[in-house]
Amino acid sequence: MTRTFIALEMNEVQQHHLAEVIRRMSARLPGVRWVNPAGIHLTLAFLGELTDEQLGGVKHAVESAARQSKPFSYRLSRLGSFGSPRQPRVIWMGIDEPTGALSHLHRVLNHELDRRGFEVNKRPFSPHLTLARVRDPLSADELQQLQTILAGRQEGLVATDSYVVAHLYVMKSELSRDGAQYTCMQSYTLQ
Repeated sequence: MTRTFIALEMNEVQQHHLAEVIRRMSARLPGVRWVNPAGIHLTLAFLGELTDEQLGGVKHAVESAARQSKPFSYRLSRLGSFGSPRQPRVIWMGIDEPTGALSHLHRVLNHELDRRGFEVNKRPFSPHLTLARVRDPLSADELQQLQTILAGRQEGLVATDSYVVAHLYVMKSELSRDGAQYTCMQSYTLQ
């Protein structure tokens, strides 16, 4: 069984920028569990534990979705959080892709997975990069720091560069005490 998801990988420039964002924010929010910037990716579908046979079906679905999608660019948009403002669960960096190509890729991928019998997430697509997971309640000071960051102009935290997406990846996730380790099992070029 292989713990599997489909994602867009980050390039080195983007990983470096996100590492700097995490470094700066972790100084203000030391009680938060920050992710390793090298493992940051934009997840399009999480499929869970799959057999080798199921994995073959996923690869066919991803290959078909890649053939139906064109390369595109996006920008990092803003910092945000999931969960209540008083008890956030995730701190994330948003994605701005105004042409609709990312949403199209997500829809096509879900369609290809669904027609092969895989369960797909029916919630609205909210593209983001997870920067931190908040396991324990934040202190009053940390909560105030986070709200100040999220409500502010976020200068220096959000890059103005655009990032090109030309590949779709089938990824393996292996959980360990040191956190998840991600390995690309297959890459497909967007046509």
